[in-house]
Amino acid sequence: MASSRKNPLKIFQLQVLIAVADCSSFSEAAQEMQLSQSAVSYAIASLEKELGVILFSRGRYGAQLTPVGEQIVVRAREAIDLLDDIVKQANLAKGLQGGHVRISSFRSAATHILPDVIAEFCRRYPAIAVSIADYEDSPDVEEDLRKGRADLGVTYLPIANEFETWDLMRDEVVALFGPSFQAKGEQISWDDLKVYPLIMAPDGDVFDAIIYNHCLKYGVELQATYRIRSDATAVSMVAKELGFALSPRLAAEPIPAGIQVYSLPIPLYRVICVAALTDALLTPAAYTFLDLLKSMTREIIR
Repeated sequence: MASSRKNPLKIFQLQVLIAVADCSSFSEAAQEMQLSQSAVSYAIASLEKELGVILFSRGRYGAQLTPVGEQIVVRAREAIDLLDDIVKQANLAKGLQGGHVRISSFRSAATHILPDVIAEFCRRYPAIAVSIADYEDSPDVEEDLRKGRADLGVTYLPIANEFETWDLMRDEVVALFGPSFQAKGEQISWDDLKVYPLIMAPDGDVFDAIIYNHCLKYGVELQATYRIRSDATAVSMVAKELGFALSPRLAAEPIPAGIQVYSLPIPLYRVICVAALTDALLTPAAYTFLDLLKSMTREIIR
């Protein structure tokens, strides 16, 4: 349907309107926009004529918005923002016609979080290649980002200050006991962690150190009887009543039937996040993957 206006508003007029409103001065707005003052004055005069209202009151204290001018400049800002967004979306689309997103992740996130996100991303943007490297622990993820081998890293806090992070979800640390374990109440006590053989990862595991320190704060000094790298093996050993394990829930899943799962007496969580080098020049494809990852993980926050 054709517009009924013979002289539709021009983007330039709106830009000048906003500049004069921000500066409260025609001359300062002209200087900021690198225009002559007469050009600014003409743009405002023609806009006022077209709209049939006075936008500014001119006086010794500069140019002040009239009440109707205040209403119109709000809408002018919204219009310019929408126009900027149109250009942004067009540029984003041009950047999504190909390319490559490189992801580095610690293993349990690579197993339980990323496959669904990657599948949805590939469905939406089939021309973009996605590669993933998975590691046992977070330092390898940080190293991939640091050396430019990955665009985005899925890891957990704390993380070095050189990275910008976006929280994805909280993953609770749980105590896993075999089928015959009987707690004295609905919850386990710190004493329960002292009685049974403990199954943990080998020395050097970053998050296990956080678990040890958390328990030590409440008077429990843990000593592992078994040191197992594989999460699946540790869970199987718990199922066979060889001991109990302390593990982030995501790392233990899928948890077999019969294994009893308890929160710690004072809960502990690891915050899973996505990271990139601060001020990294991410590609449109990487930004789009980041947005999808954040939106999809909102549905599985623990």
